Amino acid sequence: MVPTEFIAERIFIVRGQKVIFDSDLAALYEVPTKQFNQAVKRNLAKFPTDFMFSLTAAEWKSLRSQFVTLDAGPGRHRKYLPFDFTEHGAIMAATLLNSPRAVEVSVYVVRAFVQLREFLASNKDLTRQLKALEQRVEKKLGHHDQAIAGIIETLRQLMSPANAKRRIGFVIDDDK
Repeated sequence: MVPTEFIAERIFIVRGQKVIFDSDLAALYEVPTKQFNQAVKRNLAKFPTDFMFSLTAAEWKSLRSQFVTLDAGPGRHRKYLPFDFTEHGAIMAATLLNSPRAVEVSVYVVRAFVQLREFLASNKDLTRQLKALEQRVEKKLGHHDQAIAGIIETLRQLMSPANAKRRIGFVIDDDK
């Protein structure tokens, strides 16, 4: 039906939460964004701030600049800031629409959020292992740095001018 990878590409991290935009949910549920948002606004009590929130103008501008291109033509750009739905908010939105398509797609939306959560968890493990490796390497480099510093100091002593004034070879005293 809808590949979870397709949905996962539309999940962004905003304010430390994984969210999907209203326009993307509306497209998945095959309803116009305007109709979708009207249904949400009629049922705002079902959407606390941990289910749904609206972007600030600065956040929207930042995200929009990452999209690279915009659709051309009149009436193609949003007049209002989008709603962002967390995993729970996306499920709640599916119950509002109460269509077979919304129920079917909500399962895929949940799977995409779970897949993203698992991916981020595996990245945390990888980050932890990388940090441990960095600490071991820094410890070894610290020991090697001390050895290299000792070698450099010895070379400087050998090259010092005090050693350069010593004469080598057979020396005749001028007094005799």
